[in-house]
Amino acid sequence: MAFLSGSVKGRVVLITGAARGIGAGLAERLAADGAKVALVGLEAAEQQKVADRIGPAARSWEADVTSWDDLEQAAKGVVDHFGGIDIVIANAGIASTGFVRSVDPTAFEKVIEVDLLGVWRTFRVTMPHVLERKGYLLAISSLAAITHAPGMANYAAAKAGVEAFCNSLRAEVAHLGVKVGVAHPTWIKTDLVESADSHPVFGKLRAGMPGLIGKTYPLDVALDCIEAGVKRRARTIHVPRWVGGLKLIRAFLPPIIELGSRSRVPAADRAALEDIAARGAREAAVTGHGGRAATK
Repeated sequence: MAFLSGSVKGRVVLITGAARGIGAGLAERLAADGAKVALVGLEAAEQQKVADRIGPAARSWEADVTSWDDLEQAAKGVVDHFGGIDIVIANAGIASTGFVRSVDPTAFEKVIEVDLLGVWRTFRVTMPHVLERKGYLLAISSLAAITHAPGMANYAAAKAGVEAFCNSLRAEVAHLGVKVGVAHPTWIKTDLVESADSHPVFGKLRAGMPGLIGKTYPLDVALDCIEAGVKRRARTIHVPRWVGGLKLIRAFLPPIIELGSRSRVPAADRAALEDIAARGAREAAVTGHGGRAATK
């Protein structure tokens, strides 16, 4: 059945990281528009609450996006239950805080494993089903793929990798009728962002970001943009639109960020070492419920 422009009615949508935030919000919205939604993620209890709110159009599968076995079992369960997969939204993502020289190595690497390799594994496992239905693959990247701030080296690297991965994949599957999209949300009021903002060191560093780059937007702003993008199987989704404008000048952004960091990073670096000494490297690095679930 061909995709109807602007509609997800009757489509099976698999969403990773669907326990809260963007993933849960998209599941609720797309189900309200007639989609059948498969929720896939680590936080089983929270994810089940989302499925219960949605009703019969939703079902939850517990799976770690870094595990091939988990993803394969979840995908099989989705196909057995709903009959196939039309759309995959690789939304699962975590963040940590810390400077490269002192951050906890496990927390640092887990971000790359979940946020980048988790996208690759999710797409690889579900792709045969999406190919069969000439569907749509969407990965949630970030503003961090464009603006590389201090204290976010792993997150920026992972999200930039997601964008590059999707750009290559798009060209590989276009002749097969599959569309590939990448979304770049700025700071959105989610558990991940709120947890980072409450960090005693890096919350203050983030608060010093100037203008629009430092502004936090309500969750509905992201859901409006991404929902509309999913319905039209968009190539890129910018949340909000000005994020797309930054791509046009991205070559000039690193020296600008470096210049702005000179007055703030030295004190933050000292404070980070003090925080690690007081709380331990792991506790000082891990943020958000998702991050804790992934690194427990």
